[in-house]
Amino acid sequence: MTEIAPAVPSPVPSAMDRDAAPCIGVFDSGVGGLTVLAALHRRMPRARLLYAADSAFAPYGERDAAYVQERSRVLTRFLLAQGAQLIVVACNTATALAIAELRAEWPEVRFVGIEPAVKPALAARAEADGPVGVLATSATLASGRFRKLLEQHGTGAAVVLQACPGLVEAIERDGPQAPRTLELLRGYCRPLREAGCTRVVLGCTHYPLLAEAIRDAVGDAVRLLDPADAVAAQAERLALDLPATQAPAALRAWSNGEPALLLRVAAACALPIEGVLELPRGLPQSIGPRDLQQVV
Repeated sequence: MTEIAPAVPSPVPSAMDRDAAPCIGVFDSGVGGLTVLAALHRRMPRARLLYAADSAFAPYGERDAAYVQERSRVLTRFLLAQGAQLIVVACNTATALAIAELRAEWPEVRFVGIEPAVKPALAARAEADGPVGVLATSATLASGRFRKLLEQHGTGAAVVLQACPGLVEAIERDGPQAPRTLELLRGYCRPLREAGCTRVVLGCTHYPLLAEAIRDAVGDAVRLLDPADAVAAQAERLALDLPATQAPAALRAWSNGEPALLLRVAAACALPIEGVLELPRGLPQSIGPRDLQQVV
């Protein structure tokens, strides 16, 4: 878990000190998972990292479980076909609704999910602090996994839950800094500001892209909590005893949405992604590099 500070974080020294590292696949409903990819790249700069952005099927947060599970299966199958040995589900909604099904379908594959940093937010909360706010998608907040998390760690605590319908869609369609995106965000942050929240959990990987705007909307003193670094640390631990790949370190990205948006967000996350490959909207059971077309 990371408290987002205004300054750009410095690279994290990696325990993975070898010339060739395992191949890690990362997927999200769109560009939000790039915030997790950036944490992975900082921690494991020698790793081969593959990213799939399912922007054409976003947002997941307003879909039912069957839809999210099917898309998650499709993306997992795709990344495994590219050589991924470990899968990071860089989407809170997909983790909440689909990761159990993925682990059941591919028991030999290691999966790392992401969930809102409610536990550390409440553990670090002082008695004099205000309530903890949680910004997340409707599906994440309604999921059994999140309800269990809240029951385990939020009993008796002041927690303000705020669903943000349409926010991921606005980020994917217009970009993080577009007027429509920021207008929606301000509306969702208003209840947290009025409640006096002093910590805000970012319960969607798209939301760290709006960190500065969230701080402006809730208050400069608010602490924003993003679990991306904790996810990267867990992925590194699970990857340490995987066999090293022969391929050199690399960052590769696929999208079935707008490549230019992915590249802009990647640059903002300090990710050296030079091109985006086309992620077919209808993927076959197995797909390899020969089936892909460079689009940028």
